[in-house]
Amino acid sequence: MIRTQISLTEKQMNRLRRAASARGVSIASVIREAVDRSVPDEGADRLARQQRAFKLAGTFSSGHSDTSERHDEILAEKPRW
Repeated sequence: MIRTQISLTEKQMNRLRRAASARGVSIASVIREAVDRSVPDEGADRLARQQRAFKLAGTFSSGHSDTSERHDEILAEKPRW
């Protein structure tokens, strides 16, 4: 863990205290969770996008049964969309 110092308004600190108390966690934990929700982890976001893309693989039909053999020819055809 890296320690840091931040400045908060009195209202913000009161909100943090109430949230931490209601959840039974530390103020630092509430702040870390807020950072994780507000500032995406670029590596995790990339992995999530890749996983979504991989789930789509094979879900569409090209209309050709020999795409793997004729991919250059098929890709050179005029798009149908």
